[in-house]
Amino acid sequence: MKKIEKWKTLSSEYLFKRPWLTARRDTVELPDGRINNEYYVLEYPRWVNMIAITDDGNFVMVEQYRHGLGEILVELCAGVVEEGETTEEGARRELLEETGFAGGTCELMSTFSANAGSTNNLTYGYLLRGVKKVDTKQHLDATEDIAVRILSRDEVFDMLMHDQIKQATMAAMLWKYFAVLEN
Repeated sequence: MKKIEKWKTLSSEYLFKRPWLTARRDTVELPDGRINNEYYVLEYPRWVNMIAITDDGNFVMVEQYRHGLGEILVELCAGVVEEGETTEEGARRELLEETGFAGGTCELMSTFSANAGSTNNLTYGYLLRGVKKVDTKQHLDATEDIAVRILSRDEVFDMLMHDQIKQATMAAMLWKYFAVLEN
């Protein structure tokens, strides 16, 4: 059986650094000695996604415009983990800021990479059960325009079945929830 080995990073150069995205060009040596002078890595902060379910079994989701696809999408609540926060603290904060919902039990259900070949971060997926509306006002970032959507289990499952959940780490979490964790 062939043994897979890690690559050696010979050098790294940052092409640009921004708060939500950093692009790096690495020169790497493959295990067989070949050199790749242009391997690009996108650095992102840690992300969190939340499946948030109310006491009556409804899903708290968000609707927003996604410029990359040029579409308005219904998604799980999600966001960036801020410096000094645990991933659970980030998940609870993002849920409250974007939707006004909080509380309930919170368990880590998944850790995914959106693209392990070219990104360096992980997305931590949390399942929050028993969330309640505690704030009528959203506390959004300057570029966020988000509408809260409360959907039934059947509506979310139908969206998933018809490929209406476009973000891969969100779809993966929902598939896991419906296949393994529901009930």
